[in-house]
Amino acid sequence: MDYALPQDLLDFIAELDTFIEREIKPLEAENMQFFDHRREWKRTDWENDGVHSQEWVELLEEMRRRADAAGFFRYALPKRMGGRDGTNLGMAVIRDHLAAKGLGLHNDLQMESSVVGNLVFPLILEQFGSAAQKDAFLAGAISGEVAFAFGLTEPDHGSDATWLETTAVRDGDEWVINGAKRFISGISFARHAIVFARTSGDPGAGEGITAFIVPTDDPGVEIPYMHWTFNMPTDHAEVVLKDVRVPDGAILGEEGRGLATALLFVHENRIRQAASGVGAADYCVSESVSYARERTTFGKPLAQRQAIQWPLVELATEIELLRGLVRKTAHEMDSGEGRISGVSDKVSMCNYRANRLVCDAADRAMQVHGGVGYTRHKQFEHIYRHHRRYRITEGSEEIQIRNIAGHLFGFVSR
Repeated sequence: MDYALPQDLLDFIAELDTFIEREIKPLEAENMQFFDHRREWKRTDWENDGVHSQEWVELLEEMRRRADAAGFFRYALPKRMGGRDGTNLGMAVIRDHLAAKGLGLHNDLQMESSVVGNLVFPLILEQFGSAAQKDAFLAGAISGEVAFAFGLTEPDHGSDATWLETTAVRDGDEWVINGAKRFISGISFARHAIVFARTSGDPGAGEGITAFIVPTDDPGVEIPYMHWTFNMPTDHAEVVLKDVRVPDGAILGEEGRGLATALLFVHENRIRQAASGVGAADYCVSESVSYARERTTFGKPLAQRQAIQWPLVELATEIELLRGLVRKTAHEMDSGEGRISGVSDKVSMCNYRANRLVCDAADRAMQVHGGVGYTRHKQFEHIYRHHRRYRITEGSEEIQIRNIAGHLFGFVSR
């Protein structure tokens, strides 16, 4: 078996690195107030419920504009959408590579902002949107002028999405939506939200859940508060929907088949999150090895002490093993009939193990670096705080393990 990466992908990464050094690093240096140990203070609008400050958002938009103009941002999109027909394997390798560089404007964690965009909403619109919806939203979703929020999780229902209590009832040629959503990311600046509501069927049934495109400025859409989280600023809102009326044309995809839309969203994200976790873990281990070589205690470098060596060896080994599984799974996603055809259990394996790995690596890096590792002058605490949420969001690690068990014991068919 040939394990070599495609040459065009290697060439793309080399061009990307040159672009980052030429365009993004100088822009970052001009705005260092967002990247030093005080970064959360400058990034957060504390008087506006803790959302992103406008200056921070504008900087990320400028980074995106430059990356798009240079031809990197849309890599994963089809050529007909201005992309490069990027593959899941390509995205896995790129996300791993960027995360292994450490934090920076090229690949910031808090808004999942990167010079190579994770453009899931255009893919959702392309696959499930009507002609009218594509005309209205697709170009803006690609350029960034139209932002979407994703409304699946509820106050009483997290990963058990089929038990959601938000309902939509038909009233003539309109639908009336009532319910509540929790941790709705990006709604502070999104013009529209994809809201999932039960339109038929019994609680717990996969059929009967419908996805709607809902304007966030509808008077029935209320945001009581933003959840202040481990990693600030926040864009995780509590949302209440009271008698929100939308036309029949607001349905995204087929009525009653909205879970297919949700699955595309989470599966596209899961493999890329796994790749980012591997890269960030690699950064933590590499930094720890370098520090252990330089740091002397009791007359010897830390690197000579087995108490330092062995935990880092364990992590380095798991990084190599997981990197191989992530790339193999991403390749299978590209080779199958669909983007997740036959590999849902493997995607779950990659995701939950990588999310654990990066948290373990960041924790170990803090320990190796001692007191300075615990400070915000180092990136490890920030990496930990960000990646810790992925052990919960978009399918907790328990849900991932449950999915794997379903395939392993034959409760779920491929």
